[in-house]
Amino acid sequence: MESLIAVGAGLAIGLAAIGSGIGMGIAGGKALEGMARQPEAAGMLRTNMILAFAFMESVCIYGLLVAFLLFAEI
Repeated sequence: MESLIAVGAGLAIGLAAIGSGIGMGIAGGKALEGMARQPEAAGMLRTNMILAFAFMESVCIYGLLVAFLLFAEI
C-alpha cells in the first residue's frame, strides 16, 4: 500500500509541475511575441503575464500539497 501512495504522490507533483511548466512556457512566449508586435502594450502584457504565472505556480503548489498529504498517510 505504501508503494501506491508513493507513486500517487509522485504523479501528483509530477503532473502538476509538467502542466505548470508547459503553461508558463506558452504564456511567456506569447507575451514576448505580443511585446515584440506592440511595444507600447508591454507594461500591460507584463503585468498580466506575471499574474498568470502566479496562478500557474499555485496549481503546482497544490500538487505539492497533495503529495505531502499522501505522504502523511504513510
